[in-house]
Amino acid sequence: MKYISTRGQADALDFEGVTLTGLARDGGLYVPEILPKFSADDIRAMRGKSYADVAFQVMQPFVAGSIGDADLKSMLDKTYSEAFRHPAVAPLVQLDTNDWLLELFHGPTLAFKDFALQLLGRFFDHFTDKRQQKLTILGATSGDTGSAAIEGCRGRANVSIFMLHPKGRVSEVQRRQMTTVLEPNVVNIAIDGTFDDCQALVKACFNDLPFRDEVGLTAVNSINWARVMAQIVYYFTSAVALGAPDRPISYSVPTGNFGDIFAGYIAKGMGLPIEKLAIATNSNDILARTLDTGRYASGTATSTLSPSMDIQVSSNFERLLFDLAGREGRYVREYMDTFQREVGFDLRTDHLAKLRGGFVADRVNDEETSTVMKDFYSRTGYIADPHTAVGLEVAKRKLGGGSIPKITLSTAHPVKFGAAVEAACGITPQLPAHMADLFDREERYEVLPNDKKMLQKRVLQGGSA
Repeated sequence: MKYISTRGQADALDFEGVTLTGLARDGGLYVPEILPKFSADDIRAMRGKSYADVAFQVMQPFVAGSIGDADLKSMLDKTYSEAFRHPAVAPLVQLDTNDWLLELFHGPTLAFKDFALQLLGRFFDHFTDKRQQKLTILGATSGDTGSAAIEGCRGRANVSIFMLHPKGRVSEVQRRQMTTVLEPNVVNIAIDGTFDDCQALVKACFNDLPFRDEVGLTAVNSINWARVMAQIVYYFTSAVALGAPDRPISYSVPTGNFGDIFAGYIAKGMGLPIEKLAIATNSNDILARTLDTGRYASGTATSTLSPSMDIQVSSNFERLLFDLAGREGRYVREYMDTFQREVGFDLRTDHLAKLRGGFVADRVNDEETSTVMKDFYSRTGYIADPHTAVGLEVAKRKLGGGSIPKITLSTAHPVKFGAAVEAACGITPQLPAHMADLFDREERYEVLPNDKKMLQKRVLQGGSA
C-alpha cells in the first residue's frame, strides 16, 4: 500500500513511512493511493468476530508491506484485549427502535481517541526498534487526544512526547489525565491561546523542515494517517452488528477536526453501506457553515460545554477536499494557499455539490446541549456527555425516523465533563476505579506563549528530568 499527499508534491510513502512522518513534506496530509474494497460477502464474514479480528481484516490492506500479519495480529490482540474495559470494546446501546449509541469510551483515558492511540504507540515501538531510531512526538489537543497519546507513549524508550493544550480551555479531568503522567519522556505544555493556536504551532514546526529533521518529528494528531485508519474499524463492527451489508446504516458524529467522521467516509468508500454521515458541531461550526454556504472560513474559537470540538480549523477536511477535487493536488494547494492568505476560501460549485451529496450537518449551542442532556437522562436514565448530546440532537434533526438504523457516536465518558453533566442532570458522574485517585495525583506541566521559537527551544531541550 502506497500513500500520497493531498497537495501532490511529496514523495509517496508506505505505511511505515507515513506513520513516522505524520505531515507530508509539502504541507499536505497523506491518504491511501487506492482504497481497499470489501465485497458484501467480505463484510458478512465479519459477523460474530471479535473486535480485534475485524480490526485485522480492515487494517491489513493498509499496512501491507510494512507490518507482517503475525505482528499486526499480536499488536491488535494486545491493544483491544488489554487496554479496553468492555469485552465488546465498542458496545452498542439501543435507545429506541432504530436509534443506537456506539460507546467509544471504554479505553484507558475514557475517549474514542484510545482506539487509535493505544495502537499507535505499538506501531512506533515496532518501527523504531527496527530502525534503531528515536522519535519526537509533537501534538496538540483540545482535550482527549493528549491523554490518549500520552497513555499510549508513556515510558516508551525510543519516544519523547510533547503535548500542547490550550491553557484553561480543557476540562479539569482532561487536564489531569495528561499532567499527572510523570514519566520522563512526557512533557505537557499549556499554551496561552486556543486549540487552533496549538494546532498551528504543531503544523508550523512540521513545516520547518530543518527542525523537523533535527529532532525526528512525528505526529499523533489525526494528521497522522494511522489515527484515521484505526477509527475505521468501529464503523464496520457497529454496522455489521445491525445488519450490514444487507441494510444501510446512518451515523451522527460529534466532530471538530473531521478525523472521526472522515474514518466513516473511508469505511463507506471501502464498501460499507452507509446511508448518511451527519456532521455534529457545537457553536464552533466551521463545518456546518461550509455545507450551508460553500465557504470554508475560520472564525474565532469560543469555549463551550463540548470543548473537544472548540475548533475553527478542521485539519482532516483537507483529506476530503482532495477527494472532492478529483484527487488533484493542484486544487487543494490553491484552496490552502487562499486559506493561508485570507483565512477562508470558496468551494467550487462541483466540489460543493459532492460535499453535500455525502454529508449533512448541523450545530448545537450550549443551551440546547444542556437541554438534550437533561431530557435524555430524564427519559432513559442514561448520562450522555456534552459531545454525545450534540450528536444525539443532530441525529434527531438530520437523520430522521424511518427504518434505517442510526448510530450516534458516544465519544467520551461523562465523567470527563462532570461540571456540565451535574449542571444539566443534577448528578455527578463518578471516576472509574482505575482513575479514582486522579484529583490526588501530582501534576506537572509548563506554560508557554503562542510562539514557535520558544516552543522549538523547549523541544530541543528534550524530555523532563
